[in-house]
Amino acid sequence: MARQHREFQQELSQGVSGNLAGEDIFSDDRPDPAAPGGSILFALPGTLVDWDPRRALVGHYPDGVIDMVLDPEDQWGFACVRRQINLGVDPQQALADYETTHGPAVAWVVRVCLENYTLAVKGLLPGASDLLGYLRRAGLTLWGLAATTSQLTKAVSEALSPLSALKGVLISSEEHLDLSDPLFYRLALRRFAISPGHTIFVDVDPEHVAMADRLGMKGIVARDISSLRQLLRQRGIDC
Repeated sequence: MARQHREFQQELSQGVSGNLAGEDIFSDDRPDPAAPGGSILFALPGTLVDWDPRRALVGHYPDGVIDMVLDPEDQWGFACVRRQINLGVDPQQALADYETTHGPAVAWVVRVCLENYTLAVKGLLPGASDLLGYLRRAGLTLWGLAATTSQLTKAVSEALSPLSALKGVLISSEEHLDLSDPLFYRLALRRFAISPGHTIFVDVDPEHVAMADRLGMKGIVARDISSLRQLLRQRGIDC
């Protein structure tokens, strides 16, 4: 029985990986019905969202404490907590895990950060809203791949209202996948019914862009709206 169960799991895994890619269903030889003018898939927060977790702690703790808690070199630090939560782990469990390596006092600082986390999201970066309008008028269909939670998305929906220009968004906490996993990208292609050959992927992280490239998309690394517009124009897009 155990052997049969392992075989079933293997077949299931192969079936998912074999049939999930957008290119398995949609052809690059013809326009995508869901996006006849082509697609741009934005990683979020990425190049569009003005996001800074320091804002959730400024005024509560001195800069030195904030620097310590948000240290990107801490392998079990705040970035790990956020990733767990973004993957759908209960925040209380993520905090409990953090406390085992950092102790209750520092864990309390992280708790304060999470409780005030809506302050981390200010809105879209300058020029982002205008860019989305230009791209839609150019005939492109816009999508999002978001490393966040549905709860945070709802809490900051007013500040991010220009993102309504995106036809669809996949949220990591709902899919239990994030931008480090190629399955997240492949799921987006399938869910949105778009093909990689007709899709541009945009993010600030070169590793994420390289992953999109390997899946057949046309990746762009852009750290601000100005450079993104320039790179899109180089590809013949009027923006």
